[in-house]
Amino acid sequence: MSTVSTRAPARAGRTTDRRPAAERRRPVRERQWPAYVFLSPWMIGAAVLTLVPMAVSLYLSFTDYNLFDPPRWVGLRNYTDMLTEDPRYWRSVGTTLLYVVVAVPLKLGLALGVAMLLKNLARGRAFYRSAFYAPSLLGASMSVALVWRALFNDGGSVPDVLGTFGIHTGSWVGNPGLAVYAVVLLTVWQFGAPMVIFLAGLQQIPPDLYEAAALDGAGRRRQFVSITVPMLSPVVFFNLVLEIINSFQVFTPAFAISGGDGGPADSTMFYTLYLYERGFTASHMGYAAAMAWLLLIAIGVITLILFRTSRSWVFYADEETR
Repeated sequence: MSTVSTRAPARAGRTTDRRPAAERRRPVRERQWPAYVFLSPWMIGAAVLTLVPMAVSLYLSFTDYNLFDPPRWVGLRNYTDMLTEDPRYWRSVGTTLLYVVVAVPLKLGLALGVAMLLKNLARGRAFYRSAFYAPSLLGASMSVALVWRALFNDGGSVPDVLGTFGIHTGSWVGNPGLAVYAVVLLTVWQFGAPMVIFLAGLQQIPPDLYEAAALDGAGRRRQFVSITVPMLSPVVFFNLVLEIINSFQVFTPAFAISGGDGGPADSTMFYTLYLYERGFTASHMGYAAAMAWLLLIAIGVITLILFRTSRSWVFYADEETR
C-alpha cells in the first residue's frame, strides 16, 4: 500500500531558504558598505558645509552678535525690529520684488524668443547657441558688472547712444529711477542658460502636431498658443522656478553697480546687499542671520505656491488627465 504525501510540491524555480533572517540579510549589508564609502564625502560635506552652518545661523538669528563678542540671546527681537522698526529693510524688499517682477519675465521671454529662432535655423545653430550662452558664464563675475557700470555711467556708451536719438537720460547709475533697471538689463543679458533649456524643450515637440495644425488652417500664432505653449509648459515652469529663486538672491550686480552702498537713495539696495551691509559692515550678524532665514522662508513659500498653481497650467504629455 502506497502512501500519498500531503505536502504541497514546491514550485519550479523557487527554493526554500530556512536560514535565520539575520544570516540572509548579511550579504546585502556587505554589499551596501561600498556605497556608503563613496557617499561619505558628500554626506560629510553636506553636514559640515550646509547643515551645521544652517543650524548655527538659526541660533545666531536669535542673538545679538557683532563678530567680536560672544553671542547674547535676545529671542525674537531681531525679527520684530526688522519687521516693525527698520524702513530700509522694507525698501530692500520692495526693490527686490520690483527687480524680480521685471527681470524674470523679460529674461524668460527673450530666452524663449531666441530659442524659437535658433530652432528654425538651418546653419550655424551650434555657433549661435554657444555665443548666446557665453554671457551666462560671464555675467555673474565682478569684472563684467564693473564694465556694465561703466557702460551706464556718465560718458558711457548707453547714455551717449540714447542721446543721439534724443533720449537724454544721463547716468543710469546716478539716477534713482533708472539704476535698478541697469541691474535688470544685466540680468536679462544673461538669458543663455534658460535659452538652452527652452531650445531642448522645443526640439522635443513632435513636428506632426504642427503639420496637423497647419492642415487645419492654424497659423503660426495659433500654433504657438495651442501647441508650443502647452507642450513647453513643463520647461517654462522649470525655468520660472529657477529664475525666481536666483533673482531673490541677486548680489554681485547690485554691489558693483551701486558701489556697495545700494545707492543712489537706496534704489539698488537689494535684499542680499542689505543683508551683507548689516552683517559685515555694521557687524550685526544676528540681525543678518534673521534676514537670511526670512529670505529662505519667503523663497520656500513662493516656490510652494508655484508648485501648487502649476497643476492648472502645466501640461505633461504622459498624463492622461491633468
